[in-house]
Formats: sequence, structure tokens, C-alpha cells
Amino acid sequence: MVIDLDFAVVGPKVARALYETLFMVTVSFFFAAIIGLILGIFLFATRPGQLLHSRVVHTVLNIVVNTLRPIPFIILLVALTPLTRAMIGTSIGPAAAILPLTIAASVGIARVAESNLVAVDPGVVEAAEAVGAKPLHILFGFVAREAFGPLLLSLTFIFIALIDATAVAGAVGGGGLGNLALTYGYQRYDFGVMILIILVLIGLVQLVQFVGNRIARRFID
Repeated sequence: MVIDLDFAVVGPKVARALYETLFMVTVSFFFAAIIGLILGIFLFATRPGQLLHSRVVHTVLNIVVNTLRPIPFIILLVALTPLTRAMIGTSIGPAAAILPLTIAASVGIARVAESNLVAVDPGVVEAAEAVGAKPLHILFGFVAREAFGPLLLSLTFIFIALIDATAVAGAVGGGGLGNLALTYGYQRYDFGVMILIILVLIGLVQLVQFVGNRIARRFID
């Protein structure tokens, strides 16, 4: 197999596709982090015996998360097409992929946030209560702070999962590196483009994991 790669032609296309991928990932991650962390915190706080325990609220939140979480992303992407078109005006392109990406990431973040908060030593809550801290202060000022380092590692995992999801979105017109790999690499049998995109994705994931690890280490150590 001979690989003939014209960087003068392919380079700008890959750069544009990389920009679209980063746009989809960063915007959807921003909104997903806000929604997911709020869901995760209240999933934890409303558990039986916790600071804001409420069986009704906890059950409702569990149903929402457990309903959305198992849906394969490609099915969620297609199912949300009418809503995406109504909200954004189109179901094609990077902007259209943000809604399904945000929803998929939100429920993932909610569950990992809850898991990290549950893992916090109960002694932290007891110590905070001993000094007279109110429930919300305990939740955000003590428990969330204690779980912050491990939570950052979990968020790094979700960010990388979003990079993978954009490739799926690209297969149905979402743009980005996945779309370029399919339309310019696979359909034209241009293996040079395919290999280049794979290398770019590997490099991007390695960079995100490195940065996430470095930041998290500062809060864990």
C-alpha cells in the first residue's frame, strides 16, 4: 500500500476538522459539566441518610439518569434530530451535534460525580457538622472540595469520551475529524488521510489526559 499525502491540500482540511472537533467537545463539555455536576451533587445529597435526603427527589433523578445513560450515542443523536432542528435550525454540522453531546455527557458526569462524592470519608461531614456548618456549606465547602481531585480525573475521562463521540457524530454529518475521516479518507480510499486523522486523535487524547492528570495531581497530593 502506497501512501501519497499532499499536506498542502490535506493540511487545511485536517486543521478545519480539528477546530470543529474541539468546538463540539469544549462547548458540550462546558454545558454538560454544569448540568452533570448539579445532578451528581443532588444525587449524592438526596440519598438516604445524606444531608438533603429525599426519597422522591433521589428516585426522580435516578430515573432520569438511568433512562438516558444506556442509550447508545448514535441512537440518541438520531432521536434528538427533530429537537436539534427546532432549537438550532439544522440537524447537520458541529453546532447541531452539541445538544446530543451535552445530554450524553451530562448523565455520565452526574454518575461519576455521585460516585466520587460517595467515596468521601463520612468523617468529613461529621467534622463539618461539629463546627456548626449548614448542609449546603458542608456539601459544597467540605465534601465537594474533598472529592475535587478524583472528580477532575473523572471529568478528564468524560472529555476524552466526548472526543470519541464527535467521531460518531461526524458519521452522520456532524463535522469534525470523524466526518473528514469518513468522507475524505474512507470513501475515497485515502489511507494517508485516515492515518493522519488517527494520529491527530491519539495526540489530542494524550494531551488531554496529560493535562488532566497534572491538574488533578495538584489537588490530590
